[in-house]
Amino acid sequence: MEALIPVINKLQDVFNTVGADIIQLPQIAVVGTQSSGKSSVLEALVGRDLLPRGTGVVTRRPLILQLVHVDPEDRRKTSEENDPNAWRNMRLYKGVDGEEWGKFLHTKNKIYTDFDEIRLEIEAETERVSGNNKGITDEPIHLKIFSPHVVNLTLVDLPGITKVPVGDQPKDIEVQIKDLIVKHISNPNSIILAVTAANTDMATSEALKVAREVDPDGRRTLAVVTKLDLMDAGTDAMDVLMGRVIPVKLGLIGVVNRSQLDINNKKTVANSIRDEYAFLQKKYPSLASRNGTKYLARTLNRLLMHHIRDCLPELKTRINVLAAQYQSLLSSYGEPVEDQSSTLLQLITKFAAEYCHTIEGTAKYIETTELCGGARICYIFHETFGRTLESVDPLGGLTTIDVLTAIRNATGPRPALFVPEVSFELLVKRQVKRLEEPSLRCVELVHEEMQRIIQHCSNYSTQPVVPTCFKMSTTVPVPKKAKELLRFPKLHDAIVEVVTSLLRKRLPVTNEMVHNLVAIELAYINTKHPDFADACGLMNNNIEEQRRNRMRELPSSVPRDKTAGGGSQGDQDVGTGNWRGMLKKGEEGVGGDKSMLQTSNPGSPQRGHAVNLLDVPVPVSRKLSAREQRDCEVIERLIKSYFLIVRKNIQDSVPKAVMHFLVNHVKDSLQSELVGQLYKAGLLDDLLTESEDMAQRRNEAADMLKALQKASQVIAEIRETQMW
Repeated sequence: MEALIPVINKLQDVFNTVGADIIQLPQIAVVGTQSSGKSSVLEALVGRDLLPRGTGVVTRRPLILQLVHVDPEDRRKTSEENDPNAWRNMRLYKGVDGEEWGKFLHTKNKIYTDFDEIRLEIEAETERVSGNNKGITDEPIHLKIFSPHVVNLTLVDLPGITKVPVGDQPKDIEVQIKDLIVKHISNPNSIILAVTAANTDMATSEALKVAREVDPDGRRTLAVVTKLDLMDAGTDAMDVLMGRVIPVKLGLIGVVNRSQLDINNKKTVANSIRDEYAFLQKKYPSLASRNGTKYLARTLNRLLMHHIRDCLPELKTRINVLAAQYQSLLSSYGEPVEDQSSTLLQLITKFAAEYCHTIEGTAKYIETTELCGGARICYIFHETFGRTLESVDPLGGLTTIDVLTAIRNATGPRPALFVPEVSFELLVKRQVKRLEEPSLRCVELVHEEMQRIIQHCSNYSTQPVVPTCFKMSTTVPVPKKAKELLRFPKLHDAIVEVVTSLLRKRLPVTNEMVHNLVAIELAYINTKHPDFADACGLMNNNIEEQRRNRMRELPSSVPRDKTAGGGSQGDQDVGTGNWRGMLKKGEEGVGGDKSMLQTSNPGSPQRGHAVNLLDVPVPVSRKLSAREQRDCEVIERLIKSYFLIVRKNIQDSVPKAVMHFLVNHVKDSLQSELVGQLYKAGLLDDLLTESEDMAQRRNEAADMLKALQKASQVIAEIRETQMW
C-alpha cells in the first residue's frame, strides 16, 4: 500500500500536463495563521530549508509540494516523464548530482540541486503572478522534491490566515485568503493539517475554526501544535496534546520548530529534529513517542495512504465518466476536413433541412423557452395580426360631419330623395384602406422571424458536449449542444448572407401581393355580397319599423303625403342644401349629443350686410334634422357591415399570401439557392477554413482525453497489482 502515494503523484503529473484540476486528488492541505509555524513544519518534513521567509504574508500562492522517497542505496531516482511505470519500476535519473533535488512544473525538466535556488525560484514565480504588493492568487506552484530522507506525501501550503491588511495589501485580504483556503480544504479527498502555536489559546485557533466549517465531524482534520518550547514558564501543553482541550478525531501532534535565531545561525533541520527529540523526552516523556516531526511524517504518510485507498474507487469511476464525455466532445468537434466537396454539400443540406424542419415544427431540437419558427409565424398570423385587425374600429376616424358632408357632396346641385350610394362607397373605401398598414406589418414580422430562424439553425447539434470543467469541481459536467456550423465561420457567414438575400428578394413581392389584396377590395364594392345583403335587409326592416312608428305618432290633421318626402318644408330646406334653412336651424341649434352638428360660420351673412352668393355656406352649431340623423345612421351601419366583411377577407387572405409568396417559396428554393451560390470549386478552401478557436478546443479536448486515458491506465495497473 506504500506505493499508493506515488500513484497519486503520477496522476497529479498527468493532469498537470493539461493544466486542469478537473479531478480532486487526495492531498494534505496545510492551514494556519501567519507565524504559526506552517513553513517550519513543512521544512521539517522535507528536511531542508526551501521556503521563503519574512514578515507579513509570505505564502501568496498555493504551493503543491510532492515529496518522493528515493532509495538511497542504489541512488535510483524516478523519471515519470520517460517511464509510464516509473512509480513501480525505479530507474536511474541521469544528470543529477547529489541525492536530493527538486523540480518545478513551470520550469519543465530543469533540475534544482541547490535548495537556496529553489527558494529563490518560489519567490520569483510568486512575484511574477501575484505582483509585489503582497496580494494573493489561487494559481498554484507545483514543486516536487526527491530525497531518501522523506516519506511519500502530497502537501498544499496555503497562505496564512490574516486579519488586518498591511502596507498596500487589498482591503479585503482577509476574505480573499479565507476563500482560497476554503476552496482547497472543501475538497472531500483532502486531509486538513491545522497548525496552531502552543503559546496561543487553542479555543481561539483560526485554523481549527475554518477546518470545522468544512469538516464539522473532524474526520479529515489532524491538528499540529507548534512552538512547544515557547510556552510560558510554569505551563505545559499536556492537556492539549492529550486532546482534553479541543478533541480532534485524527489526533493532535506536538512539534518544536527552529527559532529565528536558529535559522539565522544556519542550524540544520537534522540538528533541530535531534533537539526536538531531547526536548520531548525531557518535558513530555510519556508522550514523546507520539509527538515530534518524525512521528508527524509517519502519521501523515499512513493517513494519506488510507485516505487514497478509500478514494480510489470513486476516483476511478469519475475518471472513466470524464473520459467518455471528452470522447464525445472530441467527436462533436469533428475530424479535420478531407473531402471538402462532400463536407460542404453535407453542411448545406443539413442547414436547409433544419431550416425547413424549424418552420414545420419537426426540428430535432425544439426550443422550450420561447416560440420560434413555424409556431411563431402562426402566433403572428392568428394572435398579433388577428387581434390588430379586430382592434380596428370600422368607424374610426369618421365623424358625423364627415358622413353628412359626403352625403351632401354626392347629391350635387340637386336635392336628393334617397341616400346616395356614392357617399357610401367613398366612405367605406376610406375605412378599408386602413387595413393595409397592419397587413404590411404582418409581412414584416414574418420576415423578421424567418431571419431569426437562420441563427437558430446555426446551432443545430450532432453530439453532446462536455462544457469547460471548473477548477475544484466535484460534479460531472452536464452535456450541451455543439454548434457544428460555427466550426466554419466563413461558411456560416456565407449561408446567412445567401438566406438573407433570398428573404430580401421575396419581401417586396409579398408586400406587393398584400397591397393588391387591399386594392382588390377597394376596386369593387360588392353590395350584392350575401352577408352584406342580409345586413341591409335587416337594417331596412328596422328603418321601416321606425318610419311606421313616427307616422302613428303624427296628428290626424297632417296629410300623410307630407311625410313621404322625408319631413316638413324646413327639413327639406336643410336636407337639400338651402343655406337659408341651414342658417335658420343654426340659430336654433344647441350642442350636445350625436344629433348636434358642431362647425364654425365665419362667412355667414348677417343682418344689414350684403350677401355674397358665391360664399360657400358653412352652418353653425345646430341640431341634425330627423332625416339627416337617419341618413347618417344608414351610412354608418352600411359602412360597419361592409367593413366587417372586408376585414374577414383580409384576415384570411393575408396569411395565405404570406405563406405562398414568402414562407413556402423560401422553403422550396432554399437548398437550390445555397448550392447554386456556395457549391463552387473556387470557394471550397475559403468556406471550409476552420476557426482558430475550434481548432484550439479540439486540441485541448484531445489532450484532456489522452490524460484521462493515461490516468485510467495507471489506476487499472494498481488494481492488477492488488494495491488496495
